[in-house]
Amino acid sequence: MSADLQGSRALVTGAGHGIGRAIAVALAEAGADVAVHYHSSAEEATKTVSEIEALGRRAKAFKADVTVTAEVDRFVEEAAGFLGGLDVLVCNAGHLVGRAKIAEMPDEHFDQVIATNLTSTFRTVRATLPHLAKSSAGRIITMASLAAHNGGGPGSVAYAAAKAGVIGFTKGLAKELGGTGITVNAVAPGFIKGTAFHDTFTAPQAQQAMESGIPVGRAGTPQDVGSAVVHLASPASGFLTATTVDIDGGVWPR
Repeated sequence: MSADLQGSRALVTGAGHGIGRAIAVALAEAGADVAVHYHSSAEEATKTVSEIEALGRRAKAFKADVTVTAEVDRFVEEAAGFLGGLDVLVCNAGHLVGRAKIAEMPDEHFDQVIATNLTSTFRTVRATLPHLAKSSAGRIITMASLAAHNGGGPGSVAYAAAKAGVIGFTKGLAKELGGTGITVNAVAPGFIKGTAFHDTFTAPQAQQAMESGIPVGRAGTPQDVGSAVVHLASPASGFLTATTVDIDGGVWPR
């Protein structure tokens, strides 16, 4: 079995830049047409669409706030209509939001982090299930994090909790959908260099320290995550479900 996705129809949330863009482009390189979701990065989403179209695949950008049910339901219907159905869903949208210690954290911050990372995954999956159910080999890939395993860096307890929730959601959903032909798996990136996430929230010295502790001797790239997602989306992973693929260079062996 190969990672050939020729003719597949994929939707990737948070695909305007960084890991999301790399995933969307990797799926297109494997032969998929892609619906590119974004929230605020319209210009960057347009660039993602252009990269995909340059590969000879169809792509279109769709704007939505994934923390709002009505917006999720709308953009999923629009994306499925553009693609003519849906075979692959990648719930990449998420955000640290900010670093805050629990003792100083307002309710609003915790709620926003959970909504942005965990509840948004639930909303998007729920909206896409009727379309994925019509696919001969539906695939759902969620976005966890190394933080789900090790608690994350300073001030990221809420984020770690949200990403741990994504892993639990993935396992439960895989069992719920067992026998339908839809597989459900998560990817858990570690230190992925050159992304807005770490450039915004992680100081250069901290990034250097993280990179020096990676057993394979280098930081990860967005393309590393994209390659793993392509495999999970492909026919080659048909017997793989309810699992989490750690993309961290060996930092968290299990």
